[in-house]
This record gives sequence, C-alpha cells and structure tokens, in this order.
Amino acid sequence: MSELEQRIARLEAIEAIRDLDARYCRALDDGDWDTLVSLFTDDGEFVGLSTARGHAELRTFFAGLADAGLTAFWHHVTNLEITLDGPDTARARSFLWQPCVQDGEPHIAAGRYTDVLRRVDGAWRYVTKQVTFDYFVPLTDGWDHGRFTVASAAATYPGRPFA
Repeated sequence: MSELEQRIARLEAIEAIRDLDARYCRALDDGDWDTLVSLFTDDGEFVGLSTARGHAELRTFFAGLADAGLTAFWHHVTNLEITLDGPDTARARSFLWQPCVQDGEPHIAAGRYTDVLRRVDGAWRYVTKQVTFDYFVPLTDGWDHGRFTVASAAATYPGRPFA
C-alpha cells in the first residue's frame, strides 16, 4: 500500500469512528436499543453507571435506564480524539455534555468517554465504552454553584461589552 493509500485509509478509519459515535448518541437518545447494541462487539461492554457485557446485558441495561428514573437524555459529544493502534484497533476519548430528566426533574451532566474499538467485518465497533462523570446535578442547583457568571465570562473578553 502506498503512503497516500495509507493516509487515506487512516482518514477513512477516523471518520468511520466519528460516525460510530454519532450513531451511538442518536440510538441512545432515540431508545433504538437494537441499533445501539449492534454498535458493540459481541463481547463488548459499557462501563459507567453500571457494567454490562455482551449484547443481551447491554440491551437490558440501556432499556432499563427509564426504570431507574432516567427518562430522557440528549447526548452531545465533542472533542473526539482518536488513536489508531493498528489497522483494526483504536482508542478514542471525547467530552460528553448531557441534559437529561432524572425522576421527573431536569438535570445536567458532563463527563468523558473513553473507548476501545475494533474493526469487525469492516465496521468499527466498541469493545469498551466507558463514561465518567464530572458532574450530574439537578438543573436548578447549577452545575458549579455559580462559580462562573456572565460577568466573569465577559471579563475574559476585554473591550467587549455584555449586557
């Protein structure tokens, strides 16, 4: 394979992993458990609020979130960093911002995903998808108890007035 072909293959792999993350968020937010589970390898695991391994456990875990009081969520993932370890293995890290509804009350959460990925039959899949939360609080409490205000944010932009 030429250097150009290698570079193109690398870029295609990275874009496919970005697409995998987008499909994960959409399937999770839409409650499309079949699609969501298909994004994991057969022995794949989710580690976070709980640990679920294999497609049957993954489906039970994700479908059971509403029973645990988490009835709505909107996953926003950004700053995806992808490291290709080989032609069929990779790692990724990203930031998560997640407005959600827990026990009927609006919440706000943010954290990080750390993923291990493997290409299976030409498609990238999660071997491990781990989430760690920096905060997960009722929206009325604020995410950081007012540490950042409009005035303090405005102070970072000298000469730009904010009303």
